[in-house]
Order: sequence, then C-alpha cells, then structure tokens
Amino acid sequence: MSANQSSENQGAENQSSEQNNAGSANDESGTSGSAETIALDQFLKLAQVASSGGHAKALIQSGEVRVNGEVETRRGRKLRDGDRVEVEGEEFVIQAD
Repeated sequence: MSANQSSENQGAENQSSEQNNAGSANDESGTSGSAETIALDQFLKLAQVASSGGHAKALIQSGEVRVNGEVETRRGRKLRDGDRVEVEGEEFVIQAD
C-alpha cells in the first residue's frame, strides 16, 4: 500500500509487516481481513507527517487529521485503497500496491 501526496506527488510505501490481524477473522467493517489496510497512526509515521507514535496520537486526538473529508480521532482507523488523508495542509491518497 502506498500514498501519494497530492501537493508534491511524493509517495510512502507500506511494509508487509503491517498485516496485523492477530487471529481476528473480521476487521471493523465486518469483512474478512484480505484487503490491505494500515492504521491511521502508522500511516502518519510512514508518510513522515508524525515523527513518533506519540506525535501521531497528538495530531489525531487534537482533530487535526481528516479522512475522506471528516475529522478522524481514532488512531487505529483502518485506511484502505482510495482513502484521502489531510493533515497540516497536506493531502495524501492511499493506493494499494
């Protein structure tokens, strides 16, 4: 999974170690975990918007992060192909590899 930064067309690559289903058959949407996803806080670190997990948590909890135009305060929110993330004036589009 990758993200393209709309304003500067820079990318961020998801590492396969992000597949963390820990024995759960279903994800938040009630479907099997076959689609590639990444947690919002992990994405912010991967895209180098946040320097640490604590920084990502602070950005998310303060309401500074939008997913698909809506303020998102759940740091574990699963991002999927086509989702748009806006933070600090930058927009990223999630793209599956």
